[in-house]
Amino acid sequence: MFWSGFINLNNRLTRWRVSGMAPGQVLLLLPRCLHKDTCRQNVMLSLDECQRCGKCSLAALSQLRDDFGVVACVVGGGRQALAHTRRKEIKAVVAVACEKELVHGILAAFPKPVLAITNTTPEGPCRNTLADPQKVAEAIRELLSPAS
Repeated sequence: MFWSGFINLNNRLTRWRVSGMAPGQVLLLLPRCLHKDTCRQNVMLSLDECQRCGKCSLAALSQLRDDFGVVACVVGGGRQALAHTRRKEIKAVVAVACEKELVHGILAAFPKPVLAITNTTPEGPCRNTLADPQKVAEAIRELLSPAS
């Protein structure tokens, strides 16, 4: 309950204070657990590794990256995520993860703004999780400048 409240408050504040970013300034940060464990193609670092079979959320998220032109990466944990958020060209982040990881990431990335999207865990935590591409697209749109 606390985590979801914190995430909602963070997202409201971020939406209020941030917009007008160029696509190259927005990072789409995705957890490895979105990758279906039965997939032969192991997506470990980049969405470019995804063959877009459609069995997990990564195919749709890859398409969003291509459509909006944002920077995207797949990470295995908080340290990797934080390293990507600290890149100088990154000015804002759209992050997908479980509530606990999102809260830790928002705090660690501060003062960089993070729009947080909670993934769903139909098979339990850290295994074949799902992300709603519509929510991710909406978050990206909110950060980008109107001309993007």
